[in-house]
Amino acid sequence: MRVIRERWNPLALLCLLSFLVTACGELNVPSGIVYCSEGNPETFNPQLITSGTTIDASSNQLYNRLIDYNDDSSDYSAALATDWAVSDDGLQYRFTLRQDVQFHYNNLFSPSRNFNADDVIFSFARIINTEHPYHLVSRTGYPFFQSIDFANLVSKIEKINDYEVVFHLANKDASFLSNLATDFAVILSAEYAAQQLAAGTPENIDYFAIGTGPFYLAEYAKNEYIRFKRNQYYWGEQAKIDLLVFDITRKSEARLAKIITRDCQVSALPKANELAVINKHKHLELRTKPGLNVAFWAFNTQKPPLDDVRVRHALAHAVDKQNILNVVYHDTAVAASGMLPPASWAYTETEDAKHYDPEEAKRLLKEAGVTNLSFDIWAMPVVRIYNPNALKTAELIQADLANIGVTVNIVSYDWSVFTQKLISSEYDSVLIGWNADNTDPDNFFTPLLSCSALESNNNRSRWCSTELDTLLSQAKETLSKPERKRLYKQAEKIIHEQVPLVNIAHAQKLLLKNTNVSIKNVNPYGGMSFSGVELIKQEVQP
Repeated sequence: MRVIRERWNPLALLCLLSFLVTACGELNVPSGIVYCSEGNPETFNPQLITSGTTIDASSNQLYNRLIDYNDDSSDYSAALATDWAVSDDGLQYRFTLRQDVQFHYNNLFSPSRNFNADDVIFSFARIINTEHPYHLVSRTGYPFFQSIDFANLVSKIEKINDYEVVFHLANKDASFLSNLATDFAVILSAEYAAQQLAAGTPENIDYFAIGTGPFYLAEYAKNEYIRFKRNQYYWGEQAKIDLLVFDITRKSEARLAKIITRDCQVSALPKANELAVINKHKHLELRTKPGLNVAFWAFNTQKPPLDDVRVRHALAHAVDKQNILNVVYHDTAVAASGMLPPASWAYTETEDAKHYDPEEAKRLLKEAGVTNLSFDIWAMPVVRIYNPNALKTAELIQADLANIGVTVNIVSYDWSVFTQKLISSEYDSVLIGWNADNTDPDNFFTPLLSCSALESNNNRSRWCSTELDTLLSQAKETLSKPERKRLYKQAEKIIHEQVPLVNIAHAQKLLLKNTNVSIKNVNPYGGMSFSGVELIKQEVQP
């Protein structure tokens, strides 16, 4: 796929900027930042995925949502909605929409009108209405929205007028606003969609992106780069930089080399074992923040003998989490005793019920009558915030299980193949994880372990518990934080007892940047946003 307005090589762009500054002094020349990204986006529509790589390249750069979070707090701020109100029964959410908001344009589309209620209705009707002409255009479905059962939650979206809409809910849901503030809940152009549908190319809306965000998509060359340009008609505060380039660099050591040599100014997902090298370079700065994430080892509970809870308990006891923290995370994470990380307001400190105990693991396998057990662990081939090296983690688990007489085969694929094969659920177990999309604790449960998440293929354990679903529903139907916290503690207990997965670690969120790049805040959840990033001074190579 290639979107073209003007074509520039990202490194040539920086050379040009440096030349202009050197030759002309303090002229008002275009400002640009190169971000070393870890991979290709699967699409430019974040509704269709749960991949952090795609979220970083799309959600906050190209689009807006109805509401946003205020930095990393649990309060909301106005975005495409300027005001909102909830009915007394909690079943109606009325949004007043922002006026005079312009959509982007590209070679395929020039908007004839500004953003209005039709765009809100289109963006969500596509997801919840199976008869909608755009519903099946997404071959991957709408995994986040399906995992939270959004279609059954929202009974109707009513247009009051061009700048007022009402979401009607089938039942109360305390996480509803949080889910509308996630990176997935972006607003698309209904006019662009209608035009592309009439042209017989509806899929273009997901790849040749049109949004209302602070940047527009100028060019994408797979395995090379993505180029964004500042949206000069943006309704909000203008981006601090004119040009943003994602330099797609899959290997972590290559990203590190590029930021050391100043070929990029910000870099994705540094590995923990690279920190010693980073500390040697004074022009580099590592920003850290306790993360809202969890790394876990999920069992396919529909495959024997992993359908036996005793076997799952045995495998959980066989894993030395502290060794994984030492070898893989290098003091950038804490051991996980449950789904919720310490940074969550609903976190309750508990002792890890699945402590390292190889002898107990052997006893449980014997009790289950399981001998000569052999199975696969699928490991992500990419770095993620919650797991900087899944292959190494898999190797450590492989060694731990060998100590109890269990043979493990480690399987890995290219990321695009890996994600597609996960949908088929052919794996025995998988090392994966979750980076929260918002601060609501439900985000760690419903999208990952609910029965609706099983139907959307986002439930990697293939495990469905009506008891857990009931608890999660109760938690969402109350606005009392203490009561919700109590219910999530009960949910954690069910997961401990049934062991559909082994929680391994909660990692710090790391961001590597040049010291001349100003980034106000590193959110513990969600994707990168570059609209507020700026250069303190132009970097000139010595």
